[in-house]
Amino acid sequence: MEKHVLGLELPTDPRWVNIAEKNIADILVDHAYCEQKAASSCISLIVNYPEKEKLVEMLTPVVAEEWAHFERVLEQLKKRGFTLGHQRKDEYVEQLQKIVKKGGSREQQLVEKLLLNALIEARSCERFRLLWKEIGDAELSSFYYELMVSEAGHYKNFLLLAKEYMNPELVEKRWREILEQEAEILKRMEVRGDRMH
Repeated sequence: MEKHVLGLELPTDPRWVNIAEKNIADILVDHAYCEQKAASSCISLIVNYPEKEKLVEMLTPVVAEEWAHFERVLEQLKKRGFTLGHQRKDEYVEQLQKIVKKGGSREQQLVEKLLLNALIEARSCERFRLLWKEIGDAELSSFYYELMVSEAGHYKNFLLLAKEYMNPELVEKRWREILEQEAEILKRMEVRGDRMH
């Protein structure tokens, strides 16, 4: 599951995983909220686009899976004597929201949302891979391997759905633009080890 498989233009700065390992409580708290937001995002898509049968069918099990991941992250926190703590500002997602095209048809708005979700899943998957390969805690390494495999499937689901509701060539073109813009965002952001993104 290398960078190119996920389509990402820019690999995560290698320093991130070393800093993350020293801030594992913060990473786990942030990760828990990422899973909760992923479930909420799928629910929002289902609620706002109930007439899209394939979307409802594909995303309903993802809601359950993301919520199960949230519960599993909570277990990892508890095992280590940490509590959930408050959600913090997600600067990465805030920056991504700015590249989403506003307006257009209902389908265009849906495709923008699906591609944003695909991107966040792809980046999460890449970070899980780093934690699996680099982290010294054997239990967490195994945990992040499982999640990496799961999230890779989610990212593909969002891309498939986008191509279901818009010309696949246009989707591919927009996806490439979004990947390039995400790489620029990452270049400008400080390398922080207390956030999943």
